[in-house]
Amino acid sequence: MTSRTATDPATPPLPRLTQAQAPLTHGVEVVNELGEREQVSIPAERPLTVYVDKRELVTLMTLGAQPELLVLGYLRNQRLVESVFDIESVTVDWEVHAAAVRTRHGIARIEERTASKVVTTGCGQGSVFGGLMDEVDRIALPEARLTQAQLYGIVNAIRIKETTYKSAGSVHGCALFQGEELLTFVEDVGRHNAIDTIAGWMWMNPEAPARTGGGPSAGGHVPMSGSDKVFYTTGRLTSEMVIKSAQMGVPIVVSRSGMTQMGHAVAQQLGLCAIGRATNRRFVCYSGVHRLVLQPELARVPAMAPAASASAA
Repeated sequence: MTSRTATDPATPPLPRLTQAQAPLTHGVEVVNELGEREQVSIPAERPLTVYVDKRELVTLMTLGAQPELLVLGYLRNQRLVESVFDIESVTVDWEVHAAAVRTRHGIARIEERTASKVVTTGCGQGSVFGGLMDEVDRIALPEARLTQAQLYGIVNAIRIKETTYKSAGSVHGCALFQGEELLTFVEDVGRHNAIDTIAGWMWMNPEAPARTGGGPSAGGHVPMSGSDKVFYTTGRLTSEMVIKSAQMGVPIVVSRSGMTQMGHAVAQQLGLCAIGRATNRRFVCYSGVHRLVLQPELARVPAMAPAASASAA
């Protein structure tokens, strides 16, 4: 199948998306360590059953912040559709907790392609259909670099951002950066949902005209490239997270947490730069260190001025 862009006159329009809204938090009464009752917020969690051309595909447990983009990204990262233009519409109805996807030409061999299911370690029962590792051999990541100063900028941008996690806890956050610039930030009950939502967002947002030479004036829509982007997650870097980042063409990932053995093996095979335990000025680079421009002087805490001697007092 040949990939298409909106510059082709025969290319259909972008899919129609609903803008389904749902509360992100829920208030509950708790008893604290002093025996006092108080109200706190906890993250909402709700099932979203995805139907593709009236065929039930999967049920995702989600916060529900951007469900249409989550569904788009899920289909993209599962490699069930090749292009955003293959989808006519995504309709989410929270009254029945369902997302109805209408494709333009159906999904070839959908029964066969969804028969083998691998349950992953992603929070909320993340899953990818068969051929998990087969995809890795077909991925070639672009060249990209990240400076240590930019890494610190990314960590600081996440630190100061107002989030559902700060008010309610119990959710994962994922973000897409271009250098130190935060492009989009998504929270969900599972980090796999958050990264799928970002994948859907990239599909729906065009590449900057300066990169493509096109833009609205040229009537073109070129889905966003991951070549100069950095993916950030609060969760651990499992094989699923590494593969999904690579599928989006993003060659550098940063995590506040650590990394699994299989995630590390996949990252090394891909030449992907995986940075973990990134808090304040600390971090470890697990793989792809050639993509990281080290500036160790930035990590050194300036020496404290010596205390005045008693004789000088």
